[in-house]
Amino acid sequence: MSRNASWAGDRRPRVVVLGPGDRATVIAAVDNLLPTIREHADVVAVDLEFAIDLRDLQFDLAIVVGGDGSILRAARRMERRQRPIIGVNLGKLGFLADLAPVEFAAVWEEVATGRCLIADHLMFDCTVLRGGAPLHQSIGLNETAILGGPPYSIFDIELYVDAELATTYSCDGLILSTPVGSTAHNLSAGGPILRKTLPAFVFTAINPHTLTVRPVVDDADRIYELVVQRPLAATSVVVDGQLLCVLEAHDRVRVQRAEMTFQLVEVRGHSYYRTLREKLGWSGRLRG
Repeated sequence: MSRNASWAGDRRPRVVVLGPGDRATVIAAVDNLLPTIREHADVVAVDLEFAIDLRDLQFDLAIVVGGDGSILRAARRMERRQRPIIGVNLGKLGFLADLAPVEFAAVWEEVATGRCLIADHLMFDCTVLRGGAPLHQSIGLNETAILGGPPYSIFDIELYVDAELATTYSCDGLILSTPVGSTAHNLSAGGPILRKTLPAFVFTAINPHTLTVRPVVDDADRIYELVVQRPLAATSVVVDGQLLCVLEAHDRVRVQRAEMTFQLVEVRGHSYYRTLREKLGWSGRLRG
């Protein structure tokens, strides 16, 4: 679902500029873009170390310079107080950070004056329960993954849907992905691409032991639990690429829709299929 920008026709938006300052290209891009940004907005902070607590900072919009990893990092920093994000891509693919710096400069006045839409995307809560009590918790945007780690043997993962056992996977790991995350780890593991606004999760086993195991897409309004009865020494829960914890036997990893949503600015000329076509190199014909 898309909606109008909240600052439309009201006032100059208050923005924060974020990016990984350990990359010289990011520092140079921010320096070049700041004069353009300040023409139409009030910059309340520039944080190239992801050090500012964004939960209590008063701002309308985050401009993230870097790539999709930087956007995931910004969303984590906002935690439960998500604000709209527009991404400037200096990375490789950039499904979320979709604008090149020159494209950002061309559309920035429209965005700053509210002539854009904000799309809400599914986020999730991941909670690890041990002995029935919450042990670790994290919100995420892309995926929760159960990964075996060394000694790199196949292991079993039970999947429960609304407390009912759905199946037991024998595999090297399992990815529970949102639509936004479907073009990340899920895609690399052979999972399907989901339109980013779908209210759904997709389960993709990594190197399953049986050929009949296929990715499954299900409703985002259900409660999913993953249980590893006999974990390997390093079997872990990873949320958006960040280690949450190492699992012990009978731990339950609960994943469900979060109350908040990830908010991404939509700009003219950057449609869903155009992004897939350009980022994935879909040409429509084989090349010999």
